[in-house]
Amino acid sequence: MARTAGSSGAKTLKAIRKVAIRQIHERGYEAMNLRQLAADVGIQAGSLYNHIRNKQDLLFEIMRTVMTDLHEGLDAGLVGAANPPEQMHAFIDHHIRFNAKRRKEVFISTMEMRSLSRENYKSIVASRTDYEDRLRGILRDGKDQGYWTYDDLDVSAYALLAMLSGIVTWYRASGRLTIEELIEAYNDIALKSLNAGKVLN
Repeated sequence: MARTAGSSGAKTLKAIRKVAIRQIHERGYEAMNLRQLAADVGIQAGSLYNHIRNKQDLLFEIMRTVMTDLHEGLDAGLVGAANPPEQMHAFIDHHIRFNAKRRKEVFISTMEMRSLSRENYKSIVASRTDYEDRLRGILRDGKDQGYWTYDDLDVSAYALLAMLSGIVTWYRASGRLTIEELIEAYNDIALKSLNAGKVLN
């Protein structure tokens, strides 16, 4: 088969990841076959190991990249957010846009945690916890500064993350709501769930 991904190592690796994401999303990690992956990329099966060590490392790298990009995107989104309500809006904006744009990767990162090795699992969980803690920090600051009144910040964090991340299963750009309308709707739901209306009005 012709080498469709090009000779550049970086270009080939990008093609490998793209095809792997599609295959894992469609078939699941266990059903993904490296020989078929190589064929779909357009390289010989043996050449695959010039770019990845093994199937497990490929899965881990997909998940690690998701978490790295999630953190970095939040850093950028929080710039200029002066208070907890603005930070909450920035968090919701970033999380929804990220999940809507990279649905397949996010879906894999949720559904294939069970497929990670023990060490890789611990690494991804640690990164997830750091991300969740950033939301908890916004929630805690908002409570301490009197922007909302709901007390159980752990429940709030888990509920908000589940609500925001759930869009990967149903949101489509061609649907009834634009991404901007969805962000505003979810921000309103989040603030009302925290009893922010009583404080901010």
